[in-house]
Amino acid sequence: MKSAIEKIYLYPGDYVFGDKNIRLHTLLGSCVAVTLWHPEKKIGGMCHIALPSHSNRSNDNDGYNGRYAEDAIELFKASIIKNKTSISEYEVKIFGGSLMSDSKNKESIGNTNILVTTKLLQKEGATILSRDVGGVGHRKIVFNIDTGHVWVRHDLKKT
Repeated sequence: MKSAIEKIYLYPGDYVFGDKNIRLHTLLGSCVAVTLWHPEKKIGGMCHIALPSHSNRSNDNDGYNGRYAEDAIELFKASIIKNKTSISEYEVKIFGGSLMSDSKNKESIGNTNILVTTKLLQKEGATILSRDVGGVGHRKIVFNIDTGHVWVRHDLKKT
């Protein structure tokens, strides 16, 4: 008998790491989502990053707040260690970081989120398998931990 798939919706700052019985959903604008998937163990997770960094630490999640790129990567590292794996064993994908208006401002929070998150992942030794970032508008993301597939539905405007 097949287990029921649990659907979990992530909002800014949310972080989930689990097994093949989970499907993760989120909606992104300037925020960035990172997915990690272990193809052999069928485990993985997703975070919904709103900002690249912060100066004040909260007491959530052992002192880490998934709203911030640097903290979300620390949450991933803790899950990777807990599961006795290495980040190099995971398929890593990054999504989002859009402009939310037709501004030509390339110094947007979305662009900063993309750059900082990418740099932090690479510093940890992650290889980013694919990315769907930038543009103007929003994306709906669905990540199936059983298969590692990520579906992206765009509502992006041409820039």
